[in-house]
Amino acid sequence: MRGIKGISDVDLSGKRVLMRVDYNVPLTAGKVDDDTRIRATLPTLQTMLEAGASVLLMSHLGRPEEGQFDEAYSLAPVAACLSSLLNIDVPLIRDWVNGVEVKAGDVVMLENVRFESGEKQNEDALAEKMAALCDVFVNDAFATAHRAQASTHGVARFAPVSCAGPLLIAEIEALGQAFKNPAKPMTAIVGGSKVSTKLTLLESLMEKIDQLIIGGGIANTFLKASGYNIGNSLCEDDLIPAAIKLMSDAKKQGKQIPLPIDVVCGKEFSKDAKAQTKLVGEVEDDDLIMDVGPETAKLYASILKKSLTIVWNGPLGVFEFDQFGHGTQALATAIAENDAFSIAGGGDTLSAIAKYKVSKDISYISTGGGAFLEILEGKQLPAVAILEASQG
Repeated sequence: MRGIKGISDVDLSGKRVLMRVDYNVPLTAGKVDDDTRIRATLPTLQTMLEAGASVLLMSHLGRPEEGQFDEAYSLAPVAACLSSLLNIDVPLIRDWVNGVEVKAGDVVMLENVRFESGEKQNEDALAEKMAALCDVFVNDAFATAHRAQASTHGVARFAPVSCAGPLLIAEIEALGQAFKNPAKPMTAIVGGSKVSTKLTLLESLMEKIDQLIIGGGIANTFLKASGYNIGNSLCEDDLIPAAIKLMSDAKKQGKQIPLPIDVVCGKEFSKDAKAQTKLVGEVEDDDLIMDVGPETAKLYASILKKSLTIVWNGPLGVFEFDQFGHGTQALATAIAENDAFSIAGGGDTLSAIAKYKVSKDISYISTGGGAFLEILEGKQLPAVAILEASQG
């Protein structure tokens, strides 16, 4: 990150600090379900408070209709949770755009930024009002860094001083380690339901990696492209030519995209579906491929064992149903048992990591979904680019 400042490079003493955080957390019955993202910001908040700063926190929650208050998306439960964690009162300010009173050593939470018109369109009028609230703007919300919005991008252009928070910096540095000078051989695992959503990712990864392991519906499209019957399995027929080209390009470059040897099928998409392990050439017309089989899992584990850098985005099967989760579990275990530098990200991937309890054995777990994918694709994140540009 060329020229980007962190909070340690900025004098926070007595300053009004506006901090963009990622408090888009799950709620149930008006209470925070998982406070992991909130807890991750506590050390930074303590640093600011000890410096005598007054702190204004800005976040989105869910996808409310922009410009309208909606109680269901209020940050009130988040403010209550943070108050408990910090052991101080963190009031929620509903009408904050035109100014907020906050004393040195206090923390206030601004109501959902998506209730404000102009947030998504990154309108200057809103961004200028946000910037007017502070002496220092801190962006510590990596998961939103791929969006050019008023609270992630525009405000950084108008604030007197803008810098990155430690969580944002840690994400960028970990991803940089994986891609700028990766230890070789490097293997990427890309799973998920559709090739279309990750085609750009697959194409860009092939330039950097030695092996590409594919899973989920993506693997079905590649299997069909290779002439196998996939029955009623999820597949994107219009992307079969793209799959054929990717496999051809990989072969020319001396790289591997190993296809499944065996698969686990069901007759219906259900948690009660009976699992049947079959060779890929034995799939019947009414089968649904829901996971890779044990021989394929062994093959993938052997590839990972030789890898020195591993990037994981997406499961190998429908791991939410236990009988179709063995492939993803074997993959998670193989990554955890390897001393390679491993980085994992994406919602389904994080769920799999939690289910199979391997988080402590993965080098870095990214909290960003879209931002994680865009860095993997080689794109520049708008919220990071504006921080670099604002240092001049």
